[in-house]
Amino acid sequence: MRYVFFKQGPRDRLRRPAGAAAPSGGSELREANERGGDIPHATIATMTPEQYVQQKAAASGSSFYYAFLFLPRQRRAAITAFYAFCREIDDVVDEVADAGVARTKLAWWQTEVAQAFAGKPSHPVMKALMPLAGDYQIEARHLLAVIEGCQMDLEQNRYLDFPGLQRYCHLVAGIVGEVAARIFGQTQDNTTAYAHKLGLAFQLTNIIRDVGEDAMRGRIYLPVNELQQFDVKAHEILKRQYSERFTALMQFQTQRALALYDEAIALLPAADRRAQKPGLMMASIYRSLLAEIALDNYQVLHQRVSLTPLRKFWLAWKTQALGTIQ
Repeated sequence: MRYVFFKQGPRDRLRRPAGAAAPSGGSELREANERGGDIPHATIATMTPEQYVQQKAAASGSSFYYAFLFLPRQRRAAITAFYAFCREIDDVVDEVADAGVARTKLAWWQTEVAQAFAGKPSHPVMKALMPLAGDYQIEARHLLAVIEGCQMDLEQNRYLDFPGLQRYCHLVAGIVGEVAARIFGQTQDNTTAYAHKLGLAFQLTNIIRDVGEDAMRGRIYLPVNELQQFDVKAHEILKRQYSERFTALMQFQTQRALALYDEAIALLPAADRRAQKPGLMMASIYRSLLAEIALDNYQVLHQRVSLTPLRKFWLAWKTQALGTIQ
């Protein structure tokens, strides 16, 4: 599944920007980071919940990590814990081959969410998140929606049209954006609409970037009627076959995503623009990623196009310092 808080491939693992704090927890955590994020069970047993979620965030190499760096400590702790929750749910679908086992794991997480909001969290992610949930109006329905979106990946791997895809994006991206906006410091009701629109743009960017990777899992998120519109056959994507028709399809997808970024930013109330800078940092990074994909002529079936960590950090810093979006 392709969450807004997405995982990076092995070649994109996080390299810590100069001056940024290293994840806490000692050499074992640093070694886990270098391996790609797998945390030894023996290490988990000695970690605090806060160390666990920090490692989960840093080891993923997600572009969101760079936006987190500029947040005040408590907000950074909240978004890191929420991010780690999304990663845990994402991993169930992406890393558990047996769909029955994946469903069982998701059912466990649904129970864990209910117990956590009843005051009895057991997983380190929920232990890290719950002390901060009330401060940022994070509700059980938000977390359950993320799980529901993940469940959709177990039930279907095609979407007939864009409205159908939007429902999926609402759960795995819009809800994530809504929670993130609250953590960042939302004060205006209209900011929620901005967050959902921006989440949709992020998710469509992920889909564009990960067409080939998702095809390896037998999934095609590009709507069926749009494949038909450009005469692109599903078997061509599954076999990683490029064509002028595929390029035209991806140009169409990219133009829609870029338009959504513009629409989202237009919805952001001026009173919340400063607080929502982390989201604007991500918009700058993601729009630059789309430009890179276009420059590479949409060669996304056999590779994952990415920005370097240094470029991501530069784009995030430029948004933070100058307020400019790429």
